[in-house]
Amino acid sequence: MNFLAHAFLSGDNKDLIIGNFIADAVKGKDFKNYRDGVIRGILLHRKIDTFTDHHKVVALTKSRLRDDFGKYASVVSDIYYDHFLALHWKEYSQESLENFTQNIYHIIQSELELLPEEVKHFFPYMVKQNWLYNYQFFHGLERVFNGMSRRARFDSHMENGVLALKEQYADFEKDFLEFFPQLQEYVRDCLNQDLQN
Repeated sequence: MNFLAHAFLSGDNKDLIIGNFIADAVKGKDFKNYRDGVIRGILLHRKIDTFTDHHKVVALTKSRLRDDFGKYASVVSDIYYDHFLALHWKEYSQESLENFTQNIYHIIQSELELLPEEVKHFFPYMVKQNWLYNYQFFHGLERVFNGMSRRARFDSHMENGVLALKEQYADFEKDFLEFFPQLQEYVRDCLNQDLQN
């Protein structure tokens, strides 16, 4: 799951949204430096990632991508799933995708001092290029994949992400539609528990 899904799965809780948004840039036990609500968001993000990484449907998605993208297959699959969430947005939310994404940007903007440096660096580009909204379009995905390919430490081939998506589009879409409701149920269960266990 990428930025859009993590934000959506946080519901309307501001601290959960912020924690979920910054979690990849918060290493190890550094999460303890944040207020309680943000900590819950970071821990929720980690639980979502663990559930996703070990799910059989996601494993199938990644297996289709491994020949083209190697160890970056999981990164590519996360972005594909955000694409399909954006594409099928009306099936999951009564709020428009445009309103939702603008609200997320506003929430993050209001807490800039909390953001790790890595997030402070890319967040202005995310807003300017409207990544969250544009995941639904191939041109939006092209921009994201090209940027990630330039920043990758190794030859990732992620600049070919949209081409690979188009080649097996129906299969990837089917994977997402099967997986995402199970993830939503898992998140609902997590939010009723102590996330530090």
